[in-house]
Amino acid sequence: MKHTFSNETIDYALIYKKRKTMGIYIDSYGHVEVQVPKETPEEKVLQLLEVKWDCIQRTTKEMKERMVGQQEKVYEHGEVFQYSGNDYPIEIIEDISVQQDHVTFKGDKLIIYVKQHEDERVRQALKRFYYQMCKSLVERRIRFYQSSFKLKPRSIKISDSKSRWGTCDSKLQLTFNWKLAMAPLEVIDYIVVHEMCHMVHLNHDRSFWRLVGKILPDYEELQNWLAQSSWKMNI
Repeated sequence: MKHTFSNETIDYALIYKKRKTMGIYIDSYGHVEVQVPKETPEEKVLQLLEVKWDCIQRTTKEMKERMVGQQEKVYEHGEVFQYSGNDYPIEIIEDISVQQDHVTFKGDKLIIYVKQHEDERVRQALKRFYYQMCKSLVERRIRFYQSSFKLKPRSIKISDSKSRWGTCDSKLQLTFNWKLAMAPLEVIDYIVVHEMCHMVHLNHDRSFWRLVGKILPDYEELQNWLAQSSWKMNI
């Protein structure tokens, strides 16, 4: 079925079930299903859709983007990669005189210089770029927040972890995931503050979260950003 509202149209499946309330469900492909009690008038279904319209549009867009984002990247002109929360198309320049493959900014593009235009060379150049940017960004934000802490990190490293954004061990050694360079600055701040708070509280008890919240009152919003959007952060 279709419904048009605010000059936009959505497709949805209407399911009558033995239930007391109406509900809207959106699957991982962005398909919308409305479940309603038997004998529910169509007018009430449309009212529910319109009340939830903005949420439906936002969620379906996110799900469809996620499906596209899960496809493998191609290392060709125009492919989009993230940096600091923004999308940047790449431009690849093949130059046999290049001493080391590398990435630079030029306007609103990431320019990738490689000896040969091979997928793995481009990917590795991007990865080195993100490692370098992550190290620079993290060190700068640690200096910014250091005044909130008596303890100082003994070392700062960048890692290729598959499961963690950051760690802090009992020796005050902080480690951060290189993919953070793709995130908005406020999200990097959250991970930096999170790990610096572990210098004081090594576990996730109430005292730990109180300290995080004292420094970053909106940290839960930043957690949500990572939960919803980190799938985009890949090469």
